[in-house]
Amino acid sequence: MYNRLRLICFFDLPMVSKVELRRYRVFRKRLIELGFVMIQESVYVRTLPNRSQLKKYEDQLKKVTPYNGLVELMYVSEKQFNDRCFLAGEKAPQEVAVGNNKMVII
Repeated sequence: MYNRLRLICFFDLPMVSKVELRRYRVFRKRLIELGFVMIQESVYVRTLPNRSQLKKYEDQLKKVTPYNGLVELMYVSEKQFNDRCFLAGEKAPQEVAVGNNKMVII
């Protein structure tokens, strides 16, 4: 449990043309298939058991990342992630349901 990390994906993708909209949908769908959960619009997070898993998810996302726009990955420890300070709003319902579990059956 001490080695657990959160992999955070931030993205800003253009959605003006039909092609861009399709690329956005493919990217977002793949994020969800890989177990990422939306915590804000265009901010998704996933729990990882250790650092060795980072490369796996990075490689998977590179395959579907559109060439234009911005996609960033950041990892933080579970403690850092849980120490976030909410100035307004609260945790998203899906984030509360998932918590720091690797798999949740709903």
